[in-house]
Amino acid sequence: MRRHYAACVSYADAQVGKLLAHLESTGQADNTIILVWGDHGWHLGEHAIWGKHALFEESLHSPLIIHSPGMAKPGQQSAAIVETVDIFPTLCDLTALDTPAFTSRSSLLPQIQAPQSAGHTAIAYNGKAQSIRTETYRLILHKNGTTELYDHRQPHAETPSGKWADLALLEPVRDYGARHASTLLVFDALEDAMAQIEAKRAGADIPDRADANHG
Repeated sequence: MRRHYAACVSYADAQVGKLLAHLESTGQADNTIILVWGDHGWHLGEHAIWGKHALFEESLHSPLIIHSPGMAKPGQQSAAIVETVDIFPTLCDLTALDTPAFTSRSSLLPQIQAPQSAGHTAIAYNGKAQSIRTETYRLILHKNGTTELYDHRQPHAETPSGKWADLALLEPVRDYGARHASTLLVFDALEDAMAQIEAKRAGADIPDRADANHG
């Protein structure tokens, strides 16, 4: 299975190479924005999963490659946490088009210009749970109230040994998620919980904004 997956990746890579070679041969390489991305990652046995339908890093860490004529630092990688909904405002910026007011999330132009630039929180969901990922943590809230918090500063982040020991801080978001069916409201609660976790890590204390914001 793993060999077959590697062969699939190699085949896709070869097709991208053909497209790039054609752009070079037609003289359009310096007049073309190239964006290669996937809408999901893939589990190859991690967490006993063979597939993509999960909220762990292997499913949600998808490929994203951007090349634009005149890039200051082509070929450099960025570790910034971003989302695929950032692609549309990014293309607006790269083509000097006005970004529509309805656009959500952020342009990736800062990361293109300076790959070390910070990203932002990323959210994901399926029919049974919601997840939020920051630079250092992943929090998963299941509809039955179960929570999972993983520390990505640890070598084995999203494994049992990478789970955060102090789960008392998750009680408010667990209760809030159980009381609200709205995915958007749950995401607000997740963001509040992550802000508290980051504050606790820094030795600070901030109020719980979840119920204050939504009553």
